[in-house]
Amino acid sequence: MASIVFYFQVHQPHRLKPYSVFHTDPFYFHEEANCQIAEKVADKCYRPTTKLMLDLIKRHEGNFRISYSITGTVIEQWKKFTPDVLDLFVQLADTGCVEFVAETYYHSLSFLYSQDEFQTQLDMHTNLIEQHFGQTPKVFRNTELIYANALASTLTKIKDKDGNQRFLGTICEGTDTHLGYRSPAYLYQPPAHDGQPLVGPNNRPFALLLKNYKLSDDIAFRFGNKAWEEYPLTAEKFARWVHQINGNGYLCNLFMDYETFGEHQWADTGVFQFLEKLPEAVFDVAKKADGSTENHFITPTEALQQFEPIGEYDVPDFISWADTERDLSAWRGNAMQHNALEETYRVEKILKDRMIEIKSKADPKQIEEIEYIVTDWRKLTTSDHFYYMCTKYWADGDVHKYFSPYDSPYDGYINFMNILDNVKTRLAKV
Repeated sequence: MASIVFYFQVHQPHRLKPYSVFHTDPFYFHEEANCQIAEKVADKCYRPTTKLMLDLIKRHEGNFRISYSITGTVIEQWKKFTPDVLDLFVQLADTGCVEFVAETYYHSLSFLYSQDEFQTQLDMHTNLIEQHFGQTPKVFRNTELIYANALASTLTKIKDKDGNQRFLGTICEGTDTHLGYRSPAYLYQPPAHDGQPLVGPNNRPFALLLKNYKLSDDIAFRFGNKAWEEYPLTAEKFARWVHQINGNGYLCNLFMDYETFGEHQWADTGVFQFLEKLPEAVFDVAKKADGSTENHFITPTEALQQFEPIGEYDVPDFISWADTERDLSAWRGNAMQHNALEETYRVEKILKDRMIEIKSKADPKQIEEIEYIVTDWRKLTTSDHFYYMCTKYWADGDVHKYFSPYDSPYDGYINFMNILDNVKTRLAKV
């Protein structure tokens, strides 16, 4: 039996407008570009892919199940520019076959720099998912699958509104370095902390769902590559690869950006036809004489509830799903990135201390102004801004250039720091 966990990250940042040292206005975000990109990605990916997902759930009578983590920043832009896309995701939630996973509201690196801000953004995101989709997430996914043992320890301490443990487990990358000879097709658990095993609700082991990076990347990165030795990738071929995990595991964790469909892999590659045929191919390859199948699709929560961890996945240093290194170098690989991040979170303490002071005075005008500044600052914590400053070369560098709106990483850094300086100026005046 192979249980497929099909998970998608859905995210768009608030892109910054060109901002020089001569700018003094507090309007940092390029709304024209954000609108254009929101419409483009909606047309190429969000609308056709989500309509197809709804059709597949209906066609397979609930046996096709999927999951998403959707950032607060993309939902804000859907509300403003493409509200019909948000409606489609509400329809997905209504099927009962879709799980929404928790993450940081602003897709930030806050866990690395501020536990207070991390908890705040997690709470903000949970409230957003409850408001729009009627679910309280039970599984966490950190920004860009950034993970280390320390994250697992923190997550086991987070409580829900009734004081009960929130999270059954978390989603992370399955790296060869940490797995060794083992397969990502099992559940794992983090090492004990202070001599005690980490547990989740009902005293179940806190568990880790590891991305099968090879099979995931076959779709996300290699699908349309005509030089790839497996090109063209058909649903039937991929279903056979999935089925081959039987005997060496029970989970096939396919984790990828939702924009894979139509945006990163264009429609003319045949990616939509592949997706449409995939569930049936997965079922058919393991069909029994009585018409039933050994393979099925499940959500992360279902996986964590149905299976038990088989061993430890020990990650003392942070990993991610980005670039060939699968570490933090996509956001912290050079001096510009380090400086931008350190300055961003240095502002946090000043900002929050000032907010407490202002709220104690109960001046409505000042409260409104400081909350406006806090919101702008939080939009600046989005990881994409630091990703654009990356100076890598070769294939990884090409990926960074593809996503960046700047002519160079240095331009991205200067633009960001000019805006951060203006935030400091506003803060000093409020």
